[in-house]
Amino acid sequence: MFAPIVVLVRTCLGQAKFNQLRGKGIALHSQVITAVCNRFGIERTTRQNLIRTARDNGKKLGFLA
Repeated sequence: MFAPIVVLVRTCLGQAKFNQLRGKGIALHSQVITAVCNRFGIERTTRQNLIRTARDNGKKLGFLA
């Protein structure tokens, strides 16, 4: 779904800059998931599963194209 946009952005920015930006986005998203889990007392294993689910959904939607 989003793969064409991701490919276009990667082409415009260049592979190295794109990877750096993508890494920052993934890190921020993981931090948000961790903060929510900490606030609601969700266990570590559940948090890890949520992060894995986010990664898998990103692949399906084309964010990791």
